[in-house]
Amino acid sequence: MSSEDIAEEIRTSFPGTEEVIIQYLSGYLVDDAGEEEDVLQVSRTLLESLAGDRSDVLEKLMTRLGDLLEDQLKARLKSRAGPKLLKLDKVMDMSRSGLSSTIALGEGVDLESINKGKASRVDVKKLEKQEAKLKAKIEKRSRRDLYEGSKLLDAHRKQQTYEEIFMKINPLEAANASKNKSKDIHLPSIDVSFASNRILSGATLTLAHGRRYGLIGRNGVGKSTLLRHIAMREVPIPAHITILFVEQEIVGDDTIAIDSVLKADVWRDHLLKEEALLNAKLAELEAEGDDKRFEDAREEAATRLADVHARLSEMDAESGPARAAALLAGLGFDEAAQKRPTRSFSGGWRMRLALARALFVKPSLLLLDEPSNHIDLNALAWLEDYLQTWPGTLLVVSHDRAFLDAVATDIVHQHSGRLDYYKGNFTQFYSTKSERDRNLRREYETQLEYRKHLQAFIDRWRYNANRAAQAQSKIKILEKLPDLEPPETEETEKFKFPEAEKISPPLLQLNEGTFGYTPDKIILKNINFDVQLDSRIAIVGANGAGKSTLIKLLTAELNPISGHVTRNGRLRVGYFAQHHVDTLIPTMTPVQFLASRFPGKSEQEYRQHLGNFQITGMTGLQLIGTLSGGQKSRVAFAVLSLLNPHILLLDEPTNHLDIEGLDALMQALDTWNGGVIIISHDERFITTVAKELWVCGDGSVQKFHGDVQAYKSLIVSNIKAKA
Repeated sequence: MSSEDIAEEIRTSFPGTEEVIIQYLSGYLVDDAGEEEDVLQVSRTLLESLAGDRSDVLEKLMTRLGDLLEDQLKARLKSRAGPKLLKLDKVMDMSRSGLSSTIALGEGVDLESINKGKASRVDVKKLEKQEAKLKAKIEKRSRRDLYEGSKLLDAHRKQQTYEEIFMKINPLEAANASKNKSKDIHLPSIDVSFASNRILSGATLTLAHGRRYGLIGRNGVGKSTLLRHIAMREVPIPAHITILFVEQEIVGDDTIAIDSVLKADVWRDHLLKEEALLNAKLAELEAEGDDKRFEDAREEAATRLADVHARLSEMDAESGPARAAALLAGLGFDEAAQKRPTRSFSGGWRMRLALARALFVKPSLLLLDEPSNHIDLNALAWLEDYLQTWPGTLLVVSHDRAFLDAVATDIVHQHSGRLDYYKGNFTQFYSTKSERDRNLRREYETQLEYRKHLQAFIDRWRYNANRAAQAQSKIKILEKLPDLEPPETEETEKFKFPEAEKISPPLLQLNEGTFGYTPDKIILKNINFDVQLDSRIAIVGANGAGKSTLIKLLTAELNPISGHVTRNGRLRVGYFAQHHVDTLIPTMTPVQFLASRFPGKSEQEYRQHLGNFQITGMTGLQLIGTLSGGQKSRVAFAVLSLLNPHILLLDEPTNHLDIEGLDALMQALDTWNGGVIIISHDERFITTVAKELWVCGDGSVQKFHGDVQAYKSLIVSNIKAKA
């Protein structure tokens, strides 16, 4: 039974399951399960989270897996039982005299000479083969530790509900404990590790209450790991400071969106339930007589109810539904969407729900990991405006410079195992850091020149009788100088797309195009759109307005119900989908993936091509599943460039790219000679790359006469006018 057969069974039973979970489970069941584990029970635990309320489907799948794995499970059971006991034909003499004579030989005995002439019962070749298999299994397990699948299994083994985690991290008593206490955080020396990698060593974590910090650093430096450590109080954050981390999308169920937001404030939900119970209890007690025990119970319940009312009043519980509705509206949920069950939303919209829940809770310390990756420009404009008046402390990981300029009051630069702090937004940070780097470089060069001058004097006059004393003095000066280390240099990245060959216009045109999935629900109507080799077009608009639909019409993935698309017969289009990672195979290396898509080149040629997008060294030979989001994006760009495209259609290409990667992409597109259409929420990326701004909405696609900043201001004004 192969792991692929198992994988196919899981796919059939639970379509839509992430491939990384499928691959991990199938590999675990067939190859990797330890003999001491009940493999089917462990797998059931993980699959239950996928099944939801489909228990009948789960039972059928488990029965099927049991049948398929019957032989392997029996073999494992037999192996677990160990060797059977045999009855001896003769009694062995284990007397002291027998043992002592053996022990007497122990000093300096030549065991080889004792067995000389006797054939060894060990099959050396079999032993070597078993050792090789064991070594391979150990290496496979160590690689799997890096693979996302093992982390998924660990997460499911330790799985807790949102409410349980919230109350564990933020116990209800913390609200009372926080009164009159400072909410500033100052930890002078923290260490943070992930597996065997040291992320921070002796770093200082300083977060002043009410400030908004942008956490920046290169892909893979450990920013998200730091946020998780803070969120789980694995660094000693004071207990009275409430924390909430928005990292993953919420789990979909039958709860409607607005109720999901209301329930996110576990304290409020807990107190409201207690209030209802106390009111019910008091109603029962009122019906009882004047007995002393009933009087005492009524008084106790009334006192507790008054305390609950005071706590609810402090947190402004009554305004909860109105606040939740306003947050959802700002993030793009209309009135109808707010009443839909959470399971009906896609992953991107569930991430918006997770963000709305966090904003509703208003923790003392809010942690956000790339919040702009999951929202369109309309919602991003609202979020920037909303966070500017955030009352608590904010620590946000983002590579969007415009977002950091709008939101951040401080920048934290994570690098070289430490945290450096800068006042101001990203632009101010960049200016300050550039100036500081120039000063450090000048100081280093001055010191280097001074030392060279001293050494030259010493070399010239060291053995001259008249100048020997002066030379000796210079030697002493040189010896007392501290070690000179060159300042850290920021690595720059470069992407390179192959030059597009010239072809005659028209290249790609949509003429009077109309499209709808049903005739009564038209998404785009009478659209005219023309793309040439020199086109640099950005398409913006709310999610669901039809931006991606327009791209799919241009790529012929969809056909208009009226109008037509004109394409040059020689035209090659490179399409970067918003969820590009879905097209990458996690169990392949980047080199293997390129070879599967574009066969015929040598490994060195594939690695050299990946180097054009900064996938260098051994990274090209790692499993794609172990790469960071930014590295996966780079692999996707490498695949696109091998198409030798004339036009690039890029749907949210900046997601996951760090600032250096984003700079490299912008520079590559600026120098490339093909046509570019982008869908993006990154203001700086749009401003740098695009020459035209088109707005998609109300079934049309219209050219906008203004820049991105003007468009965002218009959005915020419209949202405030409706509020």
